[in-house]
Order: sequence, then structure tokens, then C-alpha cells
Amino acid sequence: MTDNTRTTDTLRPVPRSLSVVVVGYDMDRELPRTLQTLAPPYQRDIDAGEYEIIVVDNGSPRRIGREVAPPGVAVRCLRLDAAPPSPARAANAGIREADGDLVGLIVDGARLASPRLLATARQAHKIAPRGVITSPAYHLGGARHMDADEIGYDQRAEDALLEASGWPADGYELFRISTLAGSSGRGWFGPMGESSALFMGKEHWHELRGLDERFDLPGGGLVNHDLYRRACALGGAQPVVLLGEGTFHQIHGGAATTRRYTWDEMHAQYEAIRGVPYEPPDNDALYLGRVPDSAIAHLELSTRWLAQHAARPTHERDDDRGEARAGAVRPPGWPSPAAG
Repeated sequence: MTDNTRTTDTLRPVPRSLSVVVVGYDMDRELPRTLQTLAPPYQRDIDAGEYEIIVVDNGSPRRIGREVAPPGVAVRCLRLDAAPPSPARAANAGIREADGDLVGLIVDGARLASPRLLATARQAHKIAPRGVITSPAYHLGGARHMDADEIGYDQRAEDALLEASGWPADGYELFRISTLAGSSGRGWFGPMGESSALFMGKEHWHELRGLDERFDLPGGGLVNHDLYRRACALGGAQPVVLLGEGTFHQIHGGAATTRRYTWDEMHAQYEAIRGVPYEPPDNDALYLGRVPDSAIAHLELSTRWLAQHAARPTHERDDDRGEARAGAVRPPGWPSPAAG
């Protein structure tokens, strides 16, 4: 790993309670937007002096440097030269550098954040010091990005969608133009397959020893799923789901969302490493947050899933435990992939 490139003054007038680690690779279009959503004034109810952002460049062809740092917040940039194709090592490097008592990880730098993601995560940590804190994950557009070709959705379409949405003036408008990701396909109240923005106390990260670098497929395969399941299995762990917050994936040619690796291929590696099939954690979650009007459609679909799930006999509910791959949860008005 090369020396840290600090993009802001390293003198810190107040201790920073929160560190946010963001991993990026070859994301000239997406990463600056993501960092914009993590900085003030986009992030609300948290002072810029209370947190830092650590950007880890996982060996991009063009070095990620000072030019991506948004103004008004402390940003540090690290780079892994000759980096492996999995983001696991880069994520671990960023976590080791974190100063905050609460550390958040966004392992895919193409994910835009909602406006109170950081403030609500910090509030959750105060309520549940052993919290495994996350929010539902979304894909921008009317289909999950592995199905984007079927509805003609690409980066140009996404740029136009964002421009028309009112973003970034109001980040909560992203709920109106997004579809729940497969890992959150059971809605807000069903088991999540992974966390796309995971916040835990620094000691919790140390207990886990970070991400398992044996998950070496490009994009990491199920490394993020494995991380979330192991975090929820630690003694005293309390999953916390942030309602009305989320991360929103920009289409960028990732290994999973472009189907370069299928679920079966990634799951086979998980089974080879862990010796058992993957299942999402089944811990009872706490729910914290507020629901903006723009997210009501997702709330309605989530409660509908929960009611249908609860109505099924207990022995049939195991069918819902795998990755939610069939049928995206999308607000009314979005076309289905089959509709073209």
C-alpha cells in the first residue's frame, strides 16, 4: 500500500466520532457523486468536524486522488498498488486507518447515500453500542442493474434520470427513482442478504478481523454477505435497520450487476470457504429513523411482503431465506424487465 495521501489538513480541532470508509475502483463518474452525498451540506444533522471519509483506491488504472474530495469535510485517500480484484483487502486497509469510535463501510464506491444516513447511524450506535447498523439497498432506475439491458437502462439514461429527479437538491428524491436491490428484496422488514453500508463500533470490527480476504473473485463475490452474517453472529450483536435511509447503486459495470459472475458461482465459493450454504442472518432487528414521503411506496411494498410472509406456515418460510433474486420490489409505475 502506498503512503496515505491526505486531502485535508491533518490537524483535528475536535475528536472525530465517525469514520466512513469508501472503496473505489475505476469510478471516475460514480465516486465523486458518492462522496458528494457523504459530505455537507448534503448530509444533514451531523457536523462536518465530527467525521472523516477514507477513500481507498483498489488499484484503479487512473489514480484516485485529491480531485475527488468534496469541500467541507476531512477526506483521506489511500491506494493499493497491484491490488487484487476483490475489494476485501482495500476495505480492511481503510478500516485499519479509521479514527472514529464508529466505523462505516461502503464497499462499493458507486453507492449514493441518503441525507441522514450518517446522523441516523450515529444515533443508532448510541442506542445499541453492539449494533450492526445498516440500511436497505437500492438500484437507481426501474430494474435491478443485472436486468438493466432488458429495459434499455444505461449510464446515459441514469444521468438523465438523476437530472430530472431534483437530485442532489433533495437526496430523498432518490427513493422515487429506485428499485430495491436483491439483497434487500424482502423489503425493509425481511432478512437482508448483505449490508451495502455497514456501521459498527471499532471494537466490533476488530473482533471480526475485517473482511475475509479468501473471497478473491472480482468484486468480492459474497464477501459482503459473509461480513454481514458474521457481524450479526457475534455475541451481543444487535442488527439495526435505518428506516427511510439507504444507498443507491449507480450503474457502472460491476462484476455482480453485469452478471460476469452468477449467483451460483459466487455462492459456490462461499460454500467452499464456509462449508455451508449462505443464509441471511435471522436476528430480530431494531428499526430507527423517519420515513420521507418519497419512500412511502417502498414502505407499502415492504409491509405487504411482511404480511404475506407472516401468513405462511412457519415450515414454508425457509423458502424466503435465500437471496431474493426473483422479482424486484419497485414502486408503482416502473416497467418490469419483461415489459421491455
